Amino acid sequence: MSKEVEKLQELVDTHDNIVFFGGAGVSTESGIPDFRSQDGLYNQQYDYPPETILSHTFFMKKPEEFYRFYHNKMLCPDARPNAAHLKLAEMEAAGKLKAVITQNIDNLHQMAGSKNVFELHGSVYRNYCMRCGKFYDFQHILHSEGVPRCECGGIIKPDVVLYEEGLDHETINGAVEAISKAQVLIIGGTSLAVYPAAGLIDYFRGDSLVVINMAPTPRDRSADLLIKEPIGKVMSQIHV
Repeated sequence: MSKEVEKLQELVDTHDNIVFFGGAGVSTESGIPDFRSQDGLYNQQYDYPPETILSHTFFMKKPEEFYRFYHNKMLCPDARPNAAHLKLAEMEAAGKLKAVITQNIDNLHQMAGSKNVFELHGSVYRNYCMRCGKFYDFQHILHSEGVPRCECGGIIKPDVVLYEEGLDHETINGAVEAISKAQVLIIGGTSLAVYPAAGLIDYFRGDSLVVINMAPTPRDRSADLLIKEPIGKVMSQIHV
C-alpha cells in the first residue's frame, strides 16, 4: 500500500461523513468506454460527432440515427460493478459514505448495492414515453428495434440528460446538500471537464478533498490528497 493510499485509509477510518463524486473512469474498469480518452467514444468516427448525436435537437429530428448509436455504444448489458463500485457500497453500508454522486448513466453503483446515489446525467435503466409518460425498463429498450414506441404510439426516450437539456433540479439539490455537509469529498475517475456537474465541487467546505484520477484535473492543486492510479485499484486496498 502506497503512502497516498495509507492516507486515504486513515481518512476513511477517522470520518463518517464521506461523499464520493465520480465519472466515466469509475466504469471503464467494468468495460464501459469513456468519452474523452484516446479510445473513448469522442475519438471514434461516425457520420455525425457523438456530441451531435447525443443532443436533444438530434434526438427529435433523427431518432432512428440516435437509437442506432445508442444501441451500439450506450447500452452495456454485460457490464458488472468493479472493485470501486463494490467498495463504495461497502463503505455506505458501514455508515462511512453518505452519498455517491455520479455522472455515469450505467446503474453500476446501484447494482453494487449503493442506496443513496445521485445520477446527475440520468440512467439508461429508465425510459419514458414522451406522449403518455409510461415507464419502460432497460431490457425493453435493449431488445427493441429501430425507434422504440409505446403502446400509445409515442416515442420512448431514455431518461438521460442529452446535450441542450438541463439537469434535474431535485438531483442537483440533493447532490449539493451532500457535498456541502461532507467532511471528506473523494473525486474519482473524472476529468471534471463537464459542466455544470463539475461545478458542484465548489460547494465542498469539509476537511479533506481527495482526487483519484489517472489524468490531471482542475482540482489537483487544491486537493489535500492526490492519487494518480486507477480508481478500482485504489479502492480495492481500502478496508472498512
